Amino acid sequence: MKAGNRYGLHRVLEPQGTMPQPAWRIDNTMEIYSNEILIDVETLNIDSASFVQIKETEGNDPDRIGAHMKKIVAERGKHHNPVTGSGGMLIGSIREVGPELQGKIDLQAGDRIATLVSLSLTPLTIEEITGMDVKTGQVDIKGQAILFESGLYAKLPSDLPDRVALAVLDVCGAPAQTARMVNNGDTVVVLGAGGKSGTMVLFQARKSAGPTGKIIAIEYGEAGCERLRSLGIADEVLNLDATKPVDVLLAVEEATNGKCADVTINCVNIPGTEMASILATRDEGTVYFFSMATSFTAAALGAEGVGKDVNMIIGNGYTKGHADLSLNLMREYPQLQDLFAQKYGV
Repeated sequence: MKAGNRYGLHRVLEPQGTMPQPAWRIDNTMEIYSNEILIDVETLNIDSASFVQIKETEGNDPDRIGAHMKKIVAERGKHHNPVTGSGGMLIGSIREVGPELQGKIDLQAGDRIATLVSLSLTPLTIEEITGMDVKTGQVDIKGQAILFESGLYAKLPSDLPDRVALAVLDVCGAPAQTARMVNNGDTVVVLGAGGKSGTMVLFQARKSAGPTGKIIAIEYGEAGCERLRSLGIADEVLNLDATKPVDVLLAVEEATNGKCADVTINCVNIPGTEMASILATRDEGTVYFFSMATSFTAAALGAEGVGKDVNMIIGNGYTKGHADLSLNLMREYPQLQDLFAQKYGV
């Protein structure tokens, strides 16, 4: 059995010399190298921006969505949406641990895990799509995947339903980064507060900012806003289209007496929300772009264009301890766990 590169460089087919994530095509042969892990995949959790794009392209038709997904994997060896550049993550059972890793990691055949690295770099095969939730982007499949030596994972917890854990772990970088950025007493604006990442960020922001902080949730659509109000976490819930930056600016200025946010966190899954995030933030404040629909060119040039000196952070999906923090957040707030169970637990 051959030894592979710990970052998966040996799997890159095109173009040579690139990393697996930006590569156009990787080798998805399911014969593992000595430092790889083979997984029998149960469910894919497609990145929100990617799944929305595929749904819109295929008219919300599950069969066409499935065919679209299979085509991506057939062409690229991974589920790496060529339009959004994003992937998602998966849950499955360990089929085989390469001999070089045995005894070095806490995995053995039969363990059930969630991968904490993107499908955009994960060698994947899809034999059959057996189920799909077009609302959540969770897709049940028969297939296999490979985790590189450097790949992150979490064992599935026994006290949460699999689909809830999958939804949580898919976005666990967002609340973990929020915990780092938000301080006691901060004013925090969360764009796209009604989605997976947005809702978890909302709860973590409340926890980090404390009772003297102010949490402003922005969501588009009155039904989503009412759901957020019922949680009792945000101080204000605003029904706004985040692609209309002037509307967002005026509403946030009114809600903060002109001071705007110390920290703005963008979790919107559609393009065109960069300026709303920037304008909602005070000078020398922080904007965290967790959304994979973000154009960092638009963000950089947009901030310059309006003379905003803000600290802009790319949404790194990995933060040390992010899985445990997010699962514990779910355990700490019953209303958050109930919401996720209703939306993702079926």
